[in-house]
Amino acid sequence: MLRCSYTGKIIEGASDAIWDDGEWISWEYIERFSQEDENATEDEYEPDYELEEVFETLLESAKAYRSLTGRYLSIWGELGELHAELHYGLKRHNPYTKGSDGRIGNDWVEVKTISPEKQSDVVRVKREGNFNVLVIVKIDEDFNFKSRFIERKSLKKGSGKFITAKWKN
Repeated sequence: MLRCSYTGKIIEGASDAIWDDGEWISWEYIERFSQEDENATEDEYEPDYELEEVFETLLESAKAYRSLTGRYLSIWGELGELHAELHYGLKRHNPYTKGSDGRIGNDWVEVKTISPEKQSDVVRVKREGNFNVLVIVKIDEDFNFKSRFIERKSLKKGSGKFITAKWKN
């Protein structure tokens, strides 16, 4: 199932979006910038510019720390969730809420981050979690972010405590 890289909304067909620079962008997202919608609802995603500033500051600090010490700061999970919040409108739950990290529209979302330190492109998520969409955020050694959505129903069935998912199927 395809989703808009900026809103996370499902793309039903090629007429709903365009492919640009390696990602799908919905016409709905593009139209937000070409005209003001007088009938906009509260559910529509509006970027939080203060949070974006904090994210950029954290990112610059992590880069400076890496440059100075040769080590990475261990803030990958938070950066991954902030990325999902800023780019897809994730509305996060309170800290330490079990089951999922938040919601995007009507979807309960779990966010997992693959850091540049990680040797594999596999993430593990608790099977008992209350989510229907898994967002995997991958951060490379130059602090570039990519992400993908995986519907829970497309993950492997099984009985173990964890479900594994790969960055690329």
